[in-house]
Amino acid sequence: MMSATLERHALCAGLWAISGGMLWIESTRSLVAADVHLGYEEVIGGALPLWSTQPATKTLCDAAQALQAHEIVLLGDVIHGAHMSAGAARRIGTALETLRKCARLELIAGNHEGRSRGEAVLGATHDVLERAGWTLLHGDRATLTDAAVIGHLHPSVHLGGKESAPVFLGSRRLIVLPALTPYSSGLDVRRDDCLDALAAWNVRPKDVDVVATLPSALFPLGKLSALRADAAAVTRYAARGYRRKFLRPDH
Repeated sequence: MMSATLERHALCAGLWAISGGMLWIESTRSLVAADVHLGYEEVIGGALPLWSTQPATKTLCDAAQALQAHEIVLLGDVIHGAHMSAGAARRIGTALETLRKCARLELIAGNHEGRSRGEAVLGATHDVLERAGWTLLHGDRATLTDAAVIGHLHPSVHLGGKESAPVFLGSRRLIVLPALTPYSSGLDVRRDDCLDALAAWNVRPKDVDVVATLPSALFPLGKLSALRADAAAVTRYAARGYRRKFLRPDH
């Protein structure tokens, strides 16, 4: 049963965008998220508290419990970098143990895990996983598969100034999840470099659906090809009053 605080939107048969930026694979009861970037505050050298760790953990646990998930899969860039203090590593370890209490936890290594794959913090990780006929991987290097679920691109729609909205990209061959971290303004999906990234996966903009997400709502924006030509669609979404949250020391 879907929680009253979560919305879902079908991206493909049996794969659902979940409000808050997660993916639900119905047949395997897998909750999938990408680019959490735990430890960001310390890895960038700010010696700041790990503000984003607890909200990200709560978002994932709340969704897993509401959906009665069998597993949580994190699609790489679980941490922002492999080098961090022992205290930060312990706090992230505690967060991961909290997730394991909610459901089985599977971690895929991304480019931010580095050559060590973040083993000292994360333990064992995967390169890819297969679920319901889809290949789950980080996505920093294009892989020719029949159907893939990736992160890495941090897809978003920029609304002007420093405002942006995270979005899902969905097609029959490729699903791209938004970044769960609050720190990234993301790659504007209307930019040519986003199209180049999709082309590496043999995906065309006319085949891609764009779905914007809030913590508790989803907004289908239509095909990517149309969105690139329709600035009014973005204006309508911005009128909803959404502003992506950027964490700062005074917040």
